[in-house]
Amino acid sequence: MLDQRLLRDNPELISQQLARRGLTLDLSGLQQLALQGRDLEEERSTLQAEGNRIGKEVGLKIKGGSAPNGPEVQDLRDQGNRIKQRVAALEEQEKGLEAQLREQLLTLPNLPAAEAPDGRDERDNVEVKRWGTPRTAAEHEELEEHWQIAERLGLFEAERSVRIAQSRFVTLLGQGARLERALINFMLDLHGGKGYREVLPPILVNSASLTGSGQLPKFAEESFRCAEDDLWLTPTAEVPVTSLHRDEVIPAEQLPLKYVAYTPCFRREAGSYGRDTRGLIRLHQFNKVELYWFCHPEHSAAAHQQITADAEAVLEALELPYRTIELCTGDLGFSAARTYDLEVWLPGAGAFREISSCSVCGDFQARRSAIRFKESKGTQLLHTLNGSGLAVGRTMAALLETGQQSDGSVRLPQALAPYFGSDRISPSV
Repeated sequence: MLDQRLLRDNPELISQQLARRGLTLDLSGLQQLALQGRDLEEERSTLQAEGNRIGKEVGLKIKGGSAPNGPEVQDLRDQGNRIKQRVAALEEQEKGLEAQLREQLLTLPNLPAAEAPDGRDERDNVEVKRWGTPRTAAEHEELEEHWQIAERLGLFEAERSVRIAQSRFVTLLGQGARLERALINFMLDLHGGKGYREVLPPILVNSASLTGSGQLPKFAEESFRCAEDDLWLTPTAEVPVTSLHRDEVIPAEQLPLKYVAYTPCFRREAGSYGRDTRGLIRLHQFNKVELYWFCHPEHSAAAHQQITADAEAVLEALELPYRTIELCTGDLGFSAARTYDLEVWLPGAGAFREISSCSVCGDFQARRSAIRFKESKGTQLLHTLNGSGLAVGRTMAALLETGQQSDGSVRLPQALAPYFGSDRISPSV
């Protein structure tokens, strides 16, 4: 959520920065709400100070010999009561204005970082790195897409999953289920070895958690909600991990806090019908390992580079060629100030596909979730960062297409073999 002080004092800066995202907004109405709120707060504070002064004066009068029920003391008490009534009325007005202002501020995205490249959409994103040599089909060789390989090897079942749920769900079977489990454990161990604390959070989250991370109110239609409760199926572990420290003040010496979390994730994928309808790329339910940092604002830029490198390390360990893309301002996610996307190469599809998005959110989520840290200078908002480390289904898709062999098997990278129990997926199993 954006800083109300900035809205009061410099709404032009907010408008300029949101324009970099392609948004044209008139913030004059919001600014007036913020100014009214400040005026009410100042009036209330002044009255409360006057009420405290009168209370002390009553005590001094009585101590000096005035009768507790005498006219002089009673007059002061009457003044104090009138002030209390006015303060109560002001507090109610403040609450109403605050609720109105917060409701509107929650709909505004984060301001892009100064370093984020300007642009309108994904066509203006900037490639900053490539790793590995993408495999392409040799002469007289035909490369299959991952869903073709998976169907041929019996790794998952899509049609029967429609009976269980609906379209865009899959049931992993046999070696497919084992490969998914192997990938999750491999990723968790790899990140755990880099100092991340493993956490297994609830996958049902409340509205406050979704609001704190920036999913609500903007993306309500993208999420699955439990009809009888204030609970939603989590769209990403970023949501519950953000709320792990909601409404807390963390000692500065404990920062950074680094978490790695595995969760199933659930998304409606509204508006994406007709895209990636086969396979593991765009499902309503998928598994993901998420990286998350709570850090000091002075260290968030370096932390962004590190969390991105930690996600890249998974692809490199799995021998999967990829490229790193910096998103332009027009393609940034709602809560992000700056983002690097990792796109893995899918030889069968002959295309790069996003497999991780690593973002620094500044104090945007911390303000929504009231997460602060305390040091000698006082208490202030910390910064949050998140990144997929990685999306498991898309990693499986890349492994199947990259490792496909002429005999119909799939070669797996050596780093994964101990987790899977073999360096090959065989058609005979």
